Amino acid sequence: PVTSALHIIIGDTQPMDVCASYHSGELMRYSVSLIGYGFFGDVLRESETMRFLGPFRYDLSGFKMVLSNRSYSGTVEFLEADDDRSSPRDNTRCRTGCQVCSESSERRKEESDAESHCCDSEIWQKISGSFVAINVTGMSSACPKSQDGLSPTAHLADGTADLILVRECNMFQFLRHLKRHTNKKDQFALPYVEVHRIRAMRFTPEKLDEEKATCRRKDFFSSICGMPPETSSWNCDGEILDCAQLSVRVHHQLIQLFARGIEGTSCSR
Repeated sequence: PVTSALHIIIGDTQPMDVCASYHSGELMRYSVSLIGYGFFGDVLRESETMRFLGPFRYDLSGFKMVLSNRSYSGTVEFLEADDDRSSPRDNTRCRTGCQVCSESSERRKEESDAESHCCDSEIWQKISGSFVAINVTGMSSACPKSQDGLSPTAHLADGTADLILVRECNMFQFLRHLKRHTNKKDQFALPYVEVHRIRAMRFTPEKLDEEKATCRRKDFFSSICGMPPETSSWNCDGEILDCAQLSVRVHHQLIQLFARGIEGTSCSR
């Protein structure tokens, strides 16, 4: 409380991007951190059945989902960021006084209201396949288990989010990807993982017929952990969204916080 009061008195402000999630044109929820489908959605859904375990339920449900090794088919479409001055692989960090966010603030002043309707007329990139995880993060999403976060170079206020796609892989390959979140290795430098800096994204799950759905049990562990559903849930900043089909749009610097930004060095791993 004291620190917050000091920031207000001094006048420190930090703009932040906000992601809005839509289903069939209807606003579902706002998010400032993670919107995750597949692994993180399944972990959250499974943890709800073990609330009596407290925070440990997340570790247990995560372990169970790794063993299940589920993947979900669908099509991801996205609009890449139109600014090539930053990328999710450039090893920079968003810190107090971030130059990328500052330059973005200047550009924002020149944006017109018409740009809010430009998404429909632009060319969307499309990726179809089976995915273990589809994550959209508007910040690094660092936490005690991952000091650098899901996307270490994501920025707080540049009008973009990072889209992380983990394609279908075996359990050990996915564990390798997760392990790299806890060390200094690049979690994106794997053949089944890709990352894009985006302004908007939409996901359409594949329509599975009954016969194909019965074939989604992938291995011995899946039979122990239960039959996976045809679609996953979305984890939206720790809240469950049951609609598999979802659109996400980044709202540039939608809110202002009384804060100074992220302290620390701006340079990389």
